[in-house]
Amino acid sequence: MKRYILTLLCSAILLGVGSRAQDKAEEAPSVHIATVPLHALTGGVVFIRACVNDYADTLNFLLDTGSGGISLDSTTCVEFGMPVVPTEKTIRGIAGVRKVDFLFGARLKMPGLTVDSLDFHVNDYEILTSVYGIKVDGIIGYSFFNRYIIRLDYDNMLMEVHTPGAYRYPKGGHLLRPLMTSLPILTTRFRDADDMEARFYFDTGAGLPFLLSESYARDSAVLAHKRKQPLVTQAEGVGGKMTMKLTTVKGVRVGPYRFRKVPTFLFDDKYNVTSYPFLGGLVGNEILHRFNTVLNYQKREIHLVPNHFHRVPFDYAYTGLGIYFVHRKVLVEDVIPSSPAQQAGFLVGDIIVGINNDFSNNITSYKNLMQHAVGRLRFVVSRNGKLLILRMRPARIY
Repeated sequence: MKRYILTLLCSAILLGVGSRAQDKAEEAPSVHIATVPLHALTGGVVFIRACVNDYADTLNFLLDTGSGGISLDSTTCVEFGMPVVPTEKTIRGIAGVRKVDFLFGARLKMPGLTVDSLDFHVNDYEILTSVYGIKVDGIIGYSFFNRYIIRLDYDNMLMEVHTPGAYRYPKGGHLLRPLMTSLPILTTRFRDADDMEARFYFDTGAGLPFLLSESYARDSAVLAHKRKQPLVTQAEGVGGKMTMKLTTVKGVRVGPYRFRKVPTFLFDDKYNVTSYPFLGGLVGNEILHRFNTVLNYQKREIHLVPNHFHRVPFDYAYTGLGIYFVHRKVLVEDVIPSSPAQQAGFLVGDIIVGINNDFSNNITSYKNLMQHAVGRLRFVVSRNGKLLILRMRPARIY
């Protein structure tokens, strides 16, 4: 996943025999250097637009504190003829460990800011492109965040970039001091049958509220009392698709802030990307985007201020329908057995033409309709060249 190593050096000099005075080096104030628009996707995930080197086209980069570097999509590199270099270096994801190519010593350019000497590793982000319905050209993680103080303003959808230094945090918030190993790690309390405390990744790239590794859930027995079995669902990551289970926990606390009845994914972590038993899982951006956030990696600090998303209800609707944006069409690729989607008659290969009165062909809009559904949804579907109407009532996950 990701990493951050930062040190703060302080010096003090005694000013004479018997003197208790100290001369401390003053820290230079942080300076604002750039403001960049944020763009929202499902699950609270956000991206910015930026250029690489002297290639003219603007690229889409997800902002991901769960990434230990910075990366580019392999098809983007091919399209622009970027000079990537094969290496023996590896990355680990949900699908396993793989060798990666690199674009060394590159520049990232955004409004008001150019970042030099970045080594982009190259990965295949086709699955993320189909999930979000936009071309995902790369992911920005530690390699960028550790150079600056970053403020993510979800109220105004802006990313502010500041130089390292003395920074005055906004009023009305709370300062977290995460453990910085390879990624920011929070000690977080949550409760279901019992009150629990464990370490979790602080992961803005995860479009979900809360995730537990199945090994942690099994060994802690935190969910063993539940009468209703978790529902089977589909999730996606850098390595591809994964079957997960979906339930709720009674509460999750981030710093002093409490969230009730939180949707929770259970992940059979075959490659231990969640680092169990050191960690229990991750806190994702469906929770984290409810705060305007300052990331100050060099001081090992994260500052949170609740924003207008803070009290927005979580999504509890469950369809069992996996849709992806493929060849400019919203395509059904997964139908979970015994789910509302299967009961409604969906088949793999169906094309979603519209939901209710929305015929936008926008996968984000369609997902939002399914996730916030209270009653029955009306789908217009193209199957083998013929239009069908299917009706589905999403289930509840608790």
